[in-house]
Amino acid sequence: MLLLLASCLLVGIFIGAVGIGGVLLVPSLMLFAHLSVHQAAATALFSFLFTGMLGGWLFSRRGSIDWKVAGPVCAGAFLLSFAGAAAGSEVPAAILMWIIAAILLGAGLYILFPNWRQSSSPKGHPDRRSLGPLLGIGAVSGFGAGISGAGGPLFSVPIMLALQFDALAAVGTGQVVQIASSLSGSLGNMSYGSIQYGLALSVTVAELIGTLLGVRIAHAVRGDQLRVAAALLCIVSAIGMAAKTVF
Repeated sequence: MLLLLASCLLVGIFIGAVGIGGVLLVPSLMLFAHLSVHQAAATALFSFLFTGMLGGWLFSRRGSIDWKVAGPVCAGAFLLSFAGAAAGSEVPAAILMWIIAAILLGAGLYILFPNWRQSSSPKGHPDRRSLGPLLGIGAVSGFGAGISGAGGPLFSVPIMLALQFDALAAVGTGQVVQIASSLSGSLGNMSYGSIQYGLALSVTVAELIGTLLGVRIAHAVRGDQLRVAAALLCIVSAIGMAAKTVF
């Protein structure tokens, strides 16, 4: 339990600081709490509802969320996360573990070799801020969050950075996306009884403490070393999940 809580604290720090890190909770729950991959994904996604509320409030209070961007992204995430959770519940455990391992590896490599070049305007270009692309970002993020149990920011932050949105604004939007994707996805998971509510309580408390620390880090430092650490954790976790599936 101590190892699980320590990993949840670290996950919360990464969520608050770089928006990406929630997917690390799935292998942690499997390793330290001995949950199945479906239970781990559902429980992790449920806990992100509360980290998203806290992170969103803290970023909003600092003026780091552009609601004209975050609103459509969240709408797209809410609409597709339920479908993603339903799809994930039907996928065989071994295949789902390979999917999550691939997501972990892709996220780790992206963070390790990012394109963090900011656009000339911190709010992005008009075509990137139009309704269609923003809904699309949310839809991809929501479906990915639902099927994998990872937080929506794992998908929304890299996509927004690739489109050259401001890095801090992308992380801030990701905090709010967590709320929409976790709420919708958890509604889907409830019908399958996969959420372990008792364990989720202690996990969430540790994550919230970490999120508080992570948000402070995001607004105080550039976070290059933290991003490298998050990338390495994602890659190592992906290798570990792949090895567990094979053996």
